[in-house]
Amino acid sequence: MRAATHAKWAAGALAVALTATACGGGGGSGGGGTDGVLSSSWGDPQNPLEPANTNEVQGGKVLDMVFRGLKRYNPKTAKAENMLAEKIDTKDSTNFTITVKDGWTFSNGEKVTAKSFVDAWNYGANLTNNQRNAYFFGQIDGYTAVHPDSGKPTATTLSGLKVTGPQTFTVKLSQKFSTWPDTLGYAAFAPLPSAFFKDHAAWLAKPVGNGPYSIDSYTKGSQMSLRKWDNYPGSDKAQNGGVDLKVYTDNNTAYTDLTAGNLDLVDDVPASQLKNAPADLGSRYINTPAGIIQTLAFPYYDKAWNTPGAVKVRTGLSMAINRKQITETIFQKTRTPATDWTSPVLGTSGGYQAGLCGKACDYDPAAAKKLIADGGGLPGGRIQLSYNADTGSHKDWIDAVCNSINNTLGNDRACVGRPIGTFADFRSQITQQKMPGPFRAGWQMDYPLIQNFLQPLYFTNASSNDGKWTNAQFDKLVNEANAETDTQTAIKKFQQAEGVVRDNMAAIPLWYQNGSAGYSERLSNVALNPFSVPVYNEIKVS
Repeated sequence: MRAATHAKWAAGALAVALTATACGGGGGSGGGGTDGVLSSSWGDPQNPLEPANTNEVQGGKVLDMVFRGLKRYNPKTAKAENMLAEKIDTKDSTNFTITVKDGWTFSNGEKVTAKSFVDAWNYGANLTNNQRNAYFFGQIDGYTAVHPDSGKPTATTLSGLKVTGPQTFTVKLSQKFSTWPDTLGYAAFAPLPSAFFKDHAAWLAKPVGNGPYSIDSYTKGSQMSLRKWDNYPGSDKAQNGGVDLKVYTDNNTAYTDLTAGNLDLVDDVPASQLKNAPADLGSRYINTPAGIIQTLAFPYYDKAWNTPGAVKVRTGLSMAINRKQITETIFQKTRTPATDWTSPVLGTSGGYQAGLCGKACDYDPAAAKKLIADGGGLPGGRIQLSYNADTGSHKDWIDAVCNSINNTLGNDRACVGRPIGTFADFRSQITQQKMPGPFRAGWQMDYPLIQNFLQPLYFTNASSNDGKWTNAQFDKLVNEANAETDTQTAIKKFQQAEGVVRDNMAAIPLWYQNGSAGYSERLSNVALNPFSVPVYNEIKVS
């Protein structure tokens, strides 16, 4: 989900506490029915909530409520379906004509037009704006001019974008990309109102979108309040009065608040409570497959991980991890040991390859110890596994992974966890290339294509290639896959590219993750989408 690594606008801009509305205590505020407000656990986003600058889960949850793009992913099937797109036409998978539906506005009353999209995409792609999701516009003609690998831009707009009418625009890609329209449900491609450009600081303080909710107030470290937008023109209107996203730095505390009746929704049940959740919550406990994989990434900008023997060390570490034991004892089978680098949610027809990792993902202490020794041993004699300590119960499994590695090597200090206080700080250290060793790298799909599990993470200088891995053969296969007009042929090419990831153990796949959530008796019609995000607009409050 980033090519540029430093946000142009101050990260604190969105953190200004706005004038608060009635945000009651307890499980929520407001009345019942379509006016009831629910409360949900959350974590502060890393960056200001610009669509092209938000590349992590917490900020993504908000964008999913505040914006609607040309496509939307079906909350049950993840299929890309037209939202603001009336139609997207192409004859060659390179040149596309897009017609935007009439009758849509932003919550400030401004009409959503073709220009709303073109201006937003040009802004997101331009290097001078330092948007982390700029890479998603890299397929459009003229990207290298507005976002060169080095030096200053020689253009301010993408030559491949042209407004051809109030509700129509054309897109020319730099190469064929048959499934490109299916990527357009990702938040980076959202439209933006003119207010975004006229008074950027004011917009950042209170973002304005075109989704079923509008942002009412935000106090960093405390709460963001979103309220139903009554004039929302879409078919997926909010079935509640709003959502109060309450910041928790420990999801065990969030779970305790849920069971005590002080919180309505926890969308990530902590590992320590997974064994209790079915009894505590009964039918109000959700455990469902999601397009999420947990991996360990490596800082390839550190020469210690870029030596000829490092692939043996990485593979040895993979074989030193007892995935089955960890997923069964810590995660109560809400995780499944990973055997490839994608997700079973894709299905075999979508590119998922069960068993691709082979013996490299099997727990084999003897083989692991030998491989690590043959590769020159652990850099510096031990490794630190970095993780954010505020959400996701990461300490439990990081400690378990280290214990497994330490038992394999016969050294109880060979691997230690390195906690970082908040998710925002964790992400900042990653983007600033300050990781001293392997680090947690969970991936939640942006859209349900095998391409999304590979290109953003492992392509040279890609948006989410946080470890800066690079491989010419992988890049070549990805480019060839994108150029294929036949979907199944493209998938086979992507699978070949995934084989390169495997052969180099570019990252260690750990497990596929189910979405887990629990909710209060006040709520009904609660579900997680295939991205493991609550379908907030469908929740009803009694």
